[in-house]
Amino acid sequence: MARIGKLRWVIIGLVTLGTILNYLARSTLSVAAPTIKAEFGMDTEQYSWVVLAFQASYTVMQSVAGAILDALGTRLGFFLFAIGWALSNMAHGLASSWQGLAFFRGLLGATEAAAIPAGAKTVSEWFPAAERPLATSAFQMGTSVGNMIAPPLVVFCILNWGWQSAFLVTGALSVVWALLWWFGYRTPEAHPRLSSAERRLIEEGRGGGDLGDRPATRMAVLRSRAFWAIAVPRFLAEPAWQTFNFFIPLYLVAVWSLDLKSIALWSWLPFLAADVGSLTAGLLPPLLMRRGVGMIASRKVTMTVGAVCMAGPACIGLATSPGLAIALFCIGGFAHQMLNGALITLCADVFDKRTVATASGMAGTVAWIGGMLFTFLIGQSADAYGYNPLFIALAGFDVVGAAALWWLLREKRTVATGPTLEIHHDLIENGREP
Repeated sequence: MARIGKLRWVIIGLVTLGTILNYLARSTLSVAAPTIKAEFGMDTEQYSWVVLAFQASYTVMQSVAGAILDALGTRLGFFLFAIGWALSNMAHGLASSWQGLAFFRGLLGATEAAAIPAGAKTVSEWFPAAERPLATSAFQMGTSVGNMIAPPLVVFCILNWGWQSAFLVTGALSVVWALLWWFGYRTPEAHPRLSSAERRLIEEGRGGGDLGDRPATRMAVLRSRAFWAIAVPRFLAEPAWQTFNFFIPLYLVAVWSLDLKSIALWSWLPFLAADVGSLTAGLLPPLLMRRGVGMIASRKVTMTVGAVCMAGPACIGLATSPGLAIALFCIGGFAHQMLNGALITLCADVFDKRTVATASGMAGTVAWIGGMLFTFLIGQSADAYGYNPLFIALAGFDVVGAAALWWLLREKRTVATGPTLEIHHDLIENGREP
């Protein structure tokens, strides 16, 4: 077969498309929420239970999905999960109450949980260390694009064919992608269209730190200080992204009384800004490294800059118009994807390729516990106290997360050899030394 130049970027493009459709499917409900709430007679607390059903199953299954991907391989594992989330999403149209909607939402969460671990594993398999931030940013941009496409597409379906059609259309698109993935993906070792030069580039750029004959267990990951350096900031950061995903349309209705068409006009903009944040997370670390900053430090600086930018959404309570509120949401989308891209990249940096999906999935579980707890808080307090205190809290969480990252993933200097980056022993023991 003919070789494809820079095939690794074609592969990450395929992952990005899958991530777009994954987030398009999950975002369908948030756009359709005002319509479904009115039809089912749901209040915000009941809607929060529907969201929590997704979050709870997603939280549990991220660790399971990561282990399955490491066991079955990226190709088969991601294919099976994609078919699962496509069918689960289409089944939403069968719901006739908020309880039924919560059931199908739980199935969707369980099957969609593989997307980020699969992306991280693909990056570890296909990319040398220097290119991982940009590759991670590429597939992470899919999360924002999926959210950005959802408002116009879902509103179009609702206005023309009813809310059930929105779930059928977005689910069917995921079925098509699953087939593309099955026929298009192989590991670098097995891909017939990978050139020998690119294969050498990938293999030489992976770095050391392989586990050899030692078992790659979950307990080994959990004992790693590096794991908690990633998991704790993700726990504190995820509530912001969950809020942007599930509550922006409801906020615009509750606070600014916007109609469905106005929501479609405004609510995609924060996710466009999030794409810029993802791109920044891919471009800033290499720039810092060219100026002498260490690989791990470059990720930490990127995460910290994103955390500081979260001051934007903390000021949403001061907005005097829906346009200004959306602008502050845009700053939040940019900030979150910038810091989150750095944290996801760190998994591929510090864990062996055979454990990166497990580590990423387990960190995702910790993150989604944070998101789930915050969603419960929104459900209990938004109607009574408004959204403003919640937005302030989101900014504080990320600042604490940045401090935790710097403290847990420390750099040391050795006297004998001069300034060097020395990752904590348990990082070398269970992952990869940069």
